[in-house]
Formats: sequence, structure tokens, C-alpha cells
Amino acid sequence: MKIEINSKNYAISDKLKDIIEKKVGKLDKYFNDDAVAKVNCKMEGQLCKLELTVRSRGLFYRAEVSGDNMYENIDLALPKVERQIVKYGDKFYTRLKKDSLNRDYLFFDEAPVFKPTEVVKKKSFELEPISVEDAMVFLETIGNNFYVFLNRETNNVNVLYRRNDGNLGLIEAIY
Repeated sequence: MKIEINSKNYAISDKLKDIIEKKVGKLDKYFNDDAVAKVNCKMEGQLCKLELTVRSRGLFYRAEVSGDNMYENIDLALPKVERQIVKYGDKFYTRLKKDSLNRDYLFFDEAPVFKPTEVVKKKSFELEPISVEDAMVFLETIGNNFYVFLNRETNNVNVLYRRNDGNLGLIEAIY
């Protein structure tokens, strides 16, 4: 597994880099050699934020953790990623290393319990072409974290969403 470590507004010490490589490298148990793990460390105000993304054979596993220090953050992010691997492992077992889901977990003492999810509400609405600026106003007025609309300029379906930092993000579906 290839491990890429990046930082923004945060100086990564050699000790932290070694620990990240050692601990993230344990995930190699689940993946073939083509896997890439990206670790981003950054400061946001007084909080240390660590983002861990593992990509292998078209699959993505991701965890994002904020805390007082990066050493604790890596210990919190790894179980989140392993939980995702275990949860979806039966569905994507052909993309993982053979026999890697043998129930010898790296970051759990026993098998995690997963609550089944289901669609409990369905909504349908007609899309009318509007501008991104209008969508921003509608997002504020309805009080949701996202707003789906037909972009007047591109004629594509877009999703405007509120990011954790308070700003907005825009997803454009291209079909």
C-alpha cells in the first residue's frame, strides 16, 4: 500500500510521520498492492484535523477526525475506516485481499455491530431551471443542509450543500 502524507498549516514531525506510516500500513491486510492511502493533516483554528482516505480498485474508504492532537486523531480515524471495510467487505470481497475478512480485526476486539439502514422517506419534485445564486437563497430559506436544482446555465442537475466550515459546496451531475 502506498501512503501519501500531506499537511496544510501544520508541521508534521518525523515521529508523527513514522507513526502514521506504521499504523496506516496495517490496513495493508485488507488491500492489494494497488491501494493508496492519503493522510491530510491540517490546523483549523485550535483544532487538529486529520483526513484519511484509502482508495483501492474503485472503492473509497474515508474518515475525518478533529481533536487536540494528530496522534489521537490517527487512533480515532483508523477504526472508522476499518469499520467501513468490514461493513461493506461482504459486498466487495472480490476487491479485497483474499481471506482478509477472517475476523482478526486490527482496531476492534470483537466484530462491530451494524444497524441496517433503509429509505424511510421519499420525495419527488419537479426541477425548474434556476441560477446558482437563486439556489443559494432557497437553501437559506428552507433551512436544509442541501438543495437540489436544475442549473439554468449548464442544464445539469446540481446539489448545493452546506460544508462543515459554514461555506457552500456545489456538486454538478454530468450525465
